[in-house]
Amino acid sequence: MPIEFAERIRRIPVYPAADGYALGGDVALLASNESPYPPIPAVVDAVTAALSGLNRYPDPTNSALRAALSDRYGVPAHRIAIGNGSCDILLAAGEALLEPGAEVVYAWPSFSVYPHLAAAAGARAIEVPVDDDHCHDLDAMLGEVTAATRLVIVCNPNNPTSTALPLDRIAEFVRAVPRHVAVILDEAYCEFNLLQDPDESLELLGRHPNLVLLRTFSKVYGLCGLRVGFGLCGSEDFRIAVDQVRQPFYCNAAAQAAAIEALRHQDEVARRVERNLAERMELEQGLRALGIAVAESQANFVWLDLPDAERERDVVGALAEGGVLVRAGTSLGRPGALRVTIGTEGENAKLLAVLGPLVR
Repeated sequence: MPIEFAERIRRIPVYPAADGYALGGDVALLASNESPYPPIPAVVDAVTAALSGLNRYPDPTNSALRAALSDRYGVPAHRIAIGNGSCDILLAAGEALLEPGAEVVYAWPSFSVYPHLAAAAGARAIEVPVDDDHCHDLDAMLGEVTAATRLVIVCNPNNPTSTALPLDRIAEFVRAVPRHVAVILDEAYCEFNLLQDPDESLELLGRHPNLVLLRTFSKVYGLCGLRVGFGLCGSEDFRIAVDQVRQPFYCNAAAQAAAIEALRHQDEVARRVERNLAERMELEQGLRALGIAVAESQANFVWLDLPDAERERDVVGALAEGGVLVRAGTSLGRPGALRVTIGTEGENAKLLAVLGPLVR
């Protein structure tokens, strides 16, 4: 007789992770929104120095990292949540806020972890379709907020559609959400957003205790492999709640050391962002030259509609055979689309070279 698992396990969707990590060779990894650039040498040195202390547990309070983030963003350390990637904070928020009968509202398609929250808690997920420009329909989302709503998530820029809304629209939306409803503004890609300075949304925290700005070191800092994210919270209550439902020592010592050192090199971060944005614009031009419709990206990836939606699987397979991994829209809630991470100049050129004959 097989093991009997909890019924909720059958409801939890499997995260659509890329499966090309074992391929090796000259493969353009454009499926997971990673940085194509390695960590800066000073960060590698900080990680190396941390290795000699691996016989000890990491600081369970993440005090040095929270202090460094407080200095960088001007948010009190006691209102900063740390996680094993920003996903860790999202999942903990679901556990802390949701239960049977409760609701969570988010756009769709959006980050593939969001459906996990309601499924794991036995809550109801309200998925609001993005508009014709692949952007959040904030008015429609607000219309879905009810007495049962515990959590609203806005991904800006949105993953996977790459689009972003201006801060004034976000501010208007947050202001309209009832104070007892938690609002997570997922800003994993905010550094690549040309519509606003990444620090502009910080001022919302002073006016909205129910708001959390969720960010990560995985993208712009190039630390995907270490998994460290953070939440800047409008009140201490959110941080305390998510810490209560997680295992201790959820952020490892190497990750903490790397993140602290990475924060010291904002000039290098800015240079890498500029380089990535230049590559994004060139790739967008190349895709449009192939007759492909591309959403207006404000992230380190692009979202495109294939000319023939029914050929999505064939195109993704042919790209993989040609040494280019991208993310299929079907796995992200939109059949007939592709999400393509911005790579190096050579990787982007390889994508265009392999994709061109497939869409002509």
